[in-house]
Amino acid sequence: MTVVVKIGGARAVDPEGALADVASLVEGSAEPRSADDSSGQRPREGEDVVLTHGGSTAVDETLEELGQEPTYVETPGGVVGRFTDEETMDVFKMVMPGKLNTDLVESLQNEGVNAVGLSGTDGKLLCGKRKSAVRVKEDGKKKIKRGDHSGKIESVNADLLETMLAGGYTPVVSVPVLGKEKSGGYTAVNADADRAAAAIAGALEADLVVLTDVSGIYEDPDDESTRIDSASTPEEFAAVEDAAEGFMTKKVMAAQEALEGGAASVTVATANADAPITSALAGEGTTLEPGALADDESDEETAQEATQ
Repeated sequence: MTVVVKIGGARAVDPEGALADVASLVEGSAEPRSADDSSGQRPREGEDVVLTHGGSTAVDETLEELGQEPTYVETPGGVVGRFTDEETMDVFKMVMPGKLNTDLVESLQNEGVNAVGLSGTDGKLLCGKRKSAVRVKEDGKKKIKRGDHSGKIESVNADLLETMLAGGYTPVVSVPVLGKEKSGGYTAVNADADRAAAAIAGALEADLVVLTDVSGIYEDPDDESTRIDSASTPEEFAAVEDAAEGFMTKKVMAAQEALEGGAASVTVATANADAPITSALAGEGTTLEPGALADDESDEETAQEATQ
């Protein structure tokens, strides 16, 4: 079993419990898997883990320390995202694979996990087309803003990750990704960390656990008791989409992409708990199953039958 874990980069997210949990899961995967167990207990199956992480808060803080202002833009569709110019991209490369990824690898090594840090540019791990211009809405007007360093992930080098996992290593993956230029060649570009995790989970057909600072997706964002525990039908998924607000909207979009790409399940859960990954896999959070996505082909067949 493979689990892709995404640790959020918000200041309120404490990764300590998740890292200890990774160590526990990986230790289980390293144990003998023989059916012969003199204790009479069922052998632990263990899991392979790929850890991914965000870091927007740390990037913003570093920009401010350097006297630069983080730039966020709103698309015509109302989605707010970072605008990554060349200077911001330099900071991104410094903070994400440089500091944050290295810190996580260091912590996992201290937990006994043989972790290896990777960015999306390594071995063409995460690739897509660079988007150098974006459509934005400013003062109620639609404009084109140029000079962006962003991209949408179109391919994942799953073989690289599987080779590392088979060798007993635990990959820790960070953006940036490798963006292909229209003129040829590549440029390191920013990509959404949730969507990067989703692409990896889909490529590995893994369970995806998205750890954040809340315990799941709530019908009422201010009331934890309204958490939606699961969605396994299109109707239930529609209710999740309706409930998601703010930063959770992107996580639901990423969850959909993960399931469409082949992920076994997606769970949004809190990082700030004991054994948060194990708990999430046991159902503590909001779990989305592949059946939650509408089968477009079946819908088309049903529509055709209805008109005959």
